[in-house]
Formats: sequence, structure tokens, C-alpha cells
Amino acid sequence: AAPAGAVSFGVKHTEDVSVEVVCWGQEEVGSSTDSGTRWPLDEGTVLRFSMNRASTEVNDNKVTVSFYAEGGQHINQAGVFLTGIGISLDVDTDRDGVVEKNNPNKASWAWGPEGHGAILLVGCDKESP
Repeated sequence: AAPAGAVSFGVKHTEDVSVEVVCWGQEEVGSSTDSGTRWPLDEGTVLRFSMNRASTEVNDNKVTVSFYAEGGQHINQAGVFLTGIGISLDVDTDRDGVVEKNNPNKASWAWGPEGHGAILLVGCDKESP
């Protein structure tokens, strides 16, 4: 997707986005925390980005990739807007009839009447072949 004549690229992003550049054949991962860093535009280079937290509104984060020609002349740029969605499985972990988001027993399970943790019933019968 790089424009013709591009030989390198740089990345800028908003605060709640993490960006990594992985160059093919290298084990090191470069982080794009420095907006002045440029990477060679080689086949096999991968740009990975993720959200650090859920968004407060739609399209509130952005990643912009700038493309440069030989000699460092800016050619063009491409961007993507991101919306981070928070997903949480909230369950009645202490089995008291109340679903709590941050119960400390959410990450563990214990058997018995004084036990804790979610009970998951899975229907794995064959209703259709």
C-alpha cells in the first residue's frame, strides 16, 4: 500500500495506542515511541498496533504512517482511526446472586459450598449432525 518511490516510513500515534515495527529476519521489535524514527520499507516488515485501554468515544485514537522517498522527502501518508472496545466477562464469582465486575475471585475457582468462581454449563449435545 506504500506509494511509488517510497523507501522508508515513520509512524505517529495517539497516547492510548501501542505500536511495534517488526522487520523480517530480525528478532528485535522496534517501538515507535519516538516520532522521528524511520524504518526501511522492506517486504516482510510488519506494523503491529493495539489499544492500551477502552476508548471514551468512537474513533478517538489514530495511527498515521508517513512515507518517504530516497533522501528523506515526504511523499504521502496513510492513517487509521481506532476505537478500543472493553470486554469483560462478569459473573457471580462468590455465588451470592450478585454479579460483580471486579471480584477478587474472578480469576480462580474452588469447589464446594464455600467455594467461589463461575460455574459454566456447556450444552454439547448433538441437536443436528
